[in-house]
Amino acid sequence: MAARARTLLRRFAAVGVAVTALDVALLVALAAVGVPAALADALAIAAAALASWLLNRSLTFAADPAVRWVRRPATFAVVAALGAALDVAVLMAVLRVLPGSGTGVAQLLVAKAVSLAGASTGRFWAYRAVLFQEVHRGLSRRGGRPPPVGAVRLSVVIPAYEERDRIGATISRVRAELAEVAGHGGLEVVVVDDGSPDGTAQAAREGGADRVIVHPRNRGKGAAVRSGMLAASGATVAFTDADLSYAPAQIERLLAQIEDGWDVAVGSRRHTGTRTLVRARRLRELGGRVVNAFTHAVLLGAYRDTQCGLKAFRADVGRVVFERSRIDGFAFDVEVLHLVERYGLSLVEVPVEVANSERSTVKVLRDGARLLVDLTRILRLGRRGAYDLGPDERASAATGQVRGGTAAPAPRASGGEHPPAGRPLVAE
Repeated sequence: MAARARTLLRRFAAVGVAVTALDVALLVALAAVGVPAALADALAIAAAALASWLLNRSLTFAADPAVRWVRRPATFAVVAALGAALDVAVLMAVLRVLPGSGTGVAQLLVAKAVSLAGASTGRFWAYRAVLFQEVHRGLSRRGGRPPPVGAVRLSVVIPAYEERDRIGATISRVRAELAEVAGHGGLEVVVVDDGSPDGTAQAAREGGADRVIVHPRNRGKGAAVRSGMLAASGATVAFTDADLSYAPAQIERLLAQIEDGWDVAVGSRRHTGTRTLVRARRLRELGGRVVNAFTHAVLLGAYRDTQCGLKAFRADVGRVVFERSRIDGFAFDVEVLHLVERYGLSLVEVPVEVANSERSTVKVLRDGARLLVDLTRILRLGRRGAYDLGPDERASAATGQVRGGTAAPAPRASGGEHPPAGRPLVAE
């Protein structure tokens, strides 16, 4: 995998250098034989754009949502034309203000350097706008899969760290508010103790959790959610926070969406239908908005809220996504949404009622800095092919029959038990 990633990165860089060199060389050559600068630039750009499309289509990262344009010739042509118009306009404007007369090689090179910078920026934002529309259509495309299957109707995963004094009450409240689900298909509560030093795991057992998974050391919320999602046996698997900022009854809204044909249902604190019962501290609210702004570097969808701690997945979809997730910290939500985009899954946002807890393990400045590091890591992993599906899995995803690969070894449950190995994903 690492060798393949390095090869792809080298190819991607080589293509960029080659087409830029072709663009500049053709411009200078055509201008040298008397072709007007504007026409020479347009012809050079056209040749470079065609070479870029052909080379990137065959050599680089066509599976990555951020470079999916290499599989869209019409989109590529339209955006390339817009970029070319900007390039020519900037080139001619710079030539007019440069000292001296004529279009000598030095003047052309200076003007071209400036125009390339402007055109590259314009193409970047144009591609993002086009890809946003494509991703949005994909996320909004519901249905096409058979109903999810599982040992029970719903599993609720609760990541927990130093929650000994309230995890029992949390489990009781989940069972009470989801009693109707339990009575019509079955309910499973999975608690993941993320290396707590205070006896959280024992308290969860005593509180009636169906399964308690213990991490020997604290690894982060993302790691805890991943362990729980891969160990759960429900047809629909949801996760929520131990402080129950979102009343457990709200999970039924997400469950209904999954059972109505959506692959993923996520709570949104900024949905027009959301009510905030207890507001978060101002600094934390501001931090959340800043985080959402930075996620645009990774995500193409216009999500109102990426960090809401209430999300649900079809079991098969959840296994595919979480088997491939790598981020252990708070950026795991962003990684999950990136994988949803990458695999062409459908997603619906659901309004929630929020009662923010004053007791939180989130440290805005510390975790904000870590999140930025993890966003960079997500981009790097995507470019290296770490998230790629195998050929059979890509074909299955395209036809609406998602299957996972070999499951990662399940975490050891408390009491020396192993959670059951991952059951097969949706059968044909």
